[in-house]
Amino acid sequence: MLKVIELFAGVGGFRLGLEATRGFEVVWGNQWEPSKKAQDAFNCYSTRFKGKGIHSNDDIATVNEKSLLELEPDLLVGGFPCQDYSVARSLSGEKGIQGKKGVLFWEITRLVNDLKPKYVLLENVDRLLKSPSKQRGKDFSVMLASFRDLNYSVEWRVINAAEYGQAQRRRRIFIFAIRNDTAYIKERGQLEDYNLIHDSGFFASSFPILEEVSKKHKPISFQLPEDIVEISDEFSMKYLNAGIMRGGAVYSEEVIPRVEEPKMLGEILQSDVDEKYYLNENAIEKFEYLKGPKKIERTASTGHKYVFSEGGMSFPEPLDKPGRTMLTSEGTVNRSSHVVEDPETKRLRILTPVECERLNGFPDNWTEGMSDRMRYFCMGNALVVGLIERMGRRILDIEENEKASYKESPEQLSLF
Repeated sequence: MLKVIELFAGVGGFRLGLEATRGFEVVWGNQWEPSKKAQDAFNCYSTRFKGKGIHSNDDIATVNEKSLLELEPDLLVGGFPCQDYSVARSLSGEKGIQGKKGVLFWEITRLVNDLKPKYVLLENVDRLLKSPSKQRGKDFSVMLASFRDLNYSVEWRVINAAEYGQAQRRRRIFIFAIRNDTAYIKERGQLEDYNLIHDSGFFASSFPILEEVSKKHKPISFQLPEDIVEISDEFSMKYLNAGIMRGGAVYSEEVIPRVEEPKMLGEILQSDVDEKYYLNENAIEKFEYLKGPKKIERTASTGHKYVFSEGGMSFPEPLDKPGRTMLTSEGTVNRSSHVVEDPETKRLRILTPVECERLNGFPDNWTEGMSDRMRYFCMGNALVVGLIERMGRRILDIEENEKASYKESPEQLSLF
């Protein structure tokens, strides 16, 4: 069993996916919602995984990393917020760099620095590759440089869950970091970047792609500046949807997925749905307006007039396609909420909390016990469990190879 520490755990999507492989033990999980008295997500997490590992409901910034050393984690996972990852030199100079306070990625690097897990698996929104808008790619570059300085190599891939058999068109970036002293890295040291992305890398076998390279975007290669403060202040780069970083050398490519048959929205709908999820005439009118095409004249704060326009959306949702990306506002009267025609009643309604759980691959009623509003919120924040299960199996394959390499290594044998 590989030991896991889970950060920003939410209601346990990472844990569900990893535990489905029967090869991981989550020894410590942290979930804390700032500025909220009711800790609904943590309560769900601690209830569902009762008696299994330590459950922490503390601000991660207050957790002493030394207290976790005895857990000896092999893997650290987490879905962390997309924030400004700016860094600056400390006032005294000799203390190195300081990250912007309150940025949760620095808590990840703090724990990685002390615990030195063999593997790190992170999830974020895909706009991370382009942020911030005024210095494109700066944030992701700072992240890559941080892992480089911690002696890790990195692979990343933007994955649309529906393109790999899931029920939701949810696009997220997954970041896999692995220590440079592993057999995995040593065995791939001489492999070309293209081969890693397409054949031998972390994502290649679990999330197959076409051999052809995108004609829209040419692959890019570059070396990250050594000074992470320089990266934060000046560096920008256009990252594509897949890539690797080894020793500061970066290769990025726009890959094309080998699409699998997805699960359709109609397949996850419940029967005998409660009346409270159906729309009245007033709500239907509001949805028709919100989801319809618009051209509205507006005035900016400077007095400049402009036309705001947006295209129309399907209303109701097509049941023969995967669901759209769920947001935390799911279930409210807004443009992004799913509205379906119930197959039994032929009436319009929103999705139920259970249907939202199914869109993410959670067991039915996983979030039962909190308000419907919070159930929607938690699923809007959650990840697709089935993707994590695939990544978990890939990590287990790598670990098996690590064990075999350890046994065969002459350096290791000489120790006995």
